[in-house]
Amino acid sequence: MTKKRLRPLLLPLALAMLLAGCSRPPEAEAPPRAVLVRTLDGAVGTAAAEVYTGDVRARYETDLGFRIGGKIVTRLVDVGAQVKRGQPLARLDPQDAWLAAGAAAAQVAAAEADLALAKAEFDRATGLRAQNFISASALDSRRTSLQAAEARLRQARAEAATANNQAGYTTLEADADGVITSVTAEAGQVVAAGQAVMRLARPGEREVEIYLPESRVGGVAPGAEVEVRSWISPERRYAGTVREVAPAADAATRTYALRVSVPQADDALKLGSTASVAFLRGSAGQMVLPSPAVTQVEGRQVVWLVGEGDVVRRVPVEVASFREDGVVISGGLPQGARVVVVGVHKLIEGQQVRPVAEDAPVALDVRR
Repeated sequence: MTKKRLRPLLLPLALAMLLAGCSRPPEAEAPPRAVLVRTLDGAVGTAAAEVYTGDVRARYETDLGFRIGGKIVTRLVDVGAQVKRGQPLARLDPQDAWLAAGAAAAQVAAAEADLALAKAEFDRATGLRAQNFISASALDSRRTSLQAAEARLRQARAEAATANNQAGYTTLEADADGVITSVTAEAGQVVAAGQAVMRLARPGEREVEIYLPESRVGGVAPGAEVEVRSWISPERRYAGTVREVAPAADAATRTYALRVSVPQADDALKLGSTASVAFLRGSAGQMVLPSPAVTQVEGRQVVWLVGEGDVVRRVPVEVASFREDGVVISGGLPQGARVVVVGVHKLIEGQQVRPVAEDAPVALDVRR
């Protein structure tokens, strides 16, 4: 009877002990989430930058063309070819030029024969005049004929030289060392005299050509200092100087061409590649942050700062403008502040994180 009374009490106790034995140990606390941060300093917070993109060009570029018209029979170089001064680049069909040179040579031979005859007649007339067999006017006529024959010979020789030069113009040669940056005509095409068929960029100083809108060109003058960055190697930065500003706007785009000289350009600024040009503008205290660093909470623009103990907090900021290279912030952030620039949508007020500098060589998983 006693066992029957204890059985209902022992069963729950046994189940509790069984569950306690099968329960898992408590999971270890997850480590702080890694976040990418940018530390604000004087170099970042001095002024916003207006950034324009353009093409890397050689300071000295030449459009090359034949000095006579004709049909191209061969092109000897391609885009990107390194050429030397005097190197043949393309050739025209030379047949017409050779025929013209031959005709000019024949004219020289005829003029020389005419001159020889005129000289012989003048010498004969001179002797007859000495014997008073002909009049003075007859001698003057022979003298005039001789002078005319001499002039015709000079003309024929000049025309022959021109024809020979034009025969040589059937070969297009590089007028300087450089790189062929474009080709606008192919074999079989008929071109006119002076028509550009190639462009030659000379080695040496490189420039970036950009176009400014009418609203901005008034504040830029030759000599202004800028910062140039190559799209091929974005981490590379170069000091540049505005060399020239076009005096008139482009008729189609209503923008002004501007050339920025980059004296310290290296191989990262390849001819024809894209580069950005930054003009420092704006009031003190403005700064540019990456677009992912700024988010909207309860209708306000905020950024997340990493404070003491690596705890994050959100701080309201005033956005001055949005640009391709980031967001312009008007003050509100102290120097030395650590701003989270990636993964801000996953953060919680007061959350502890593991900050990693923006330029640190590590890969972060910000998806957690």
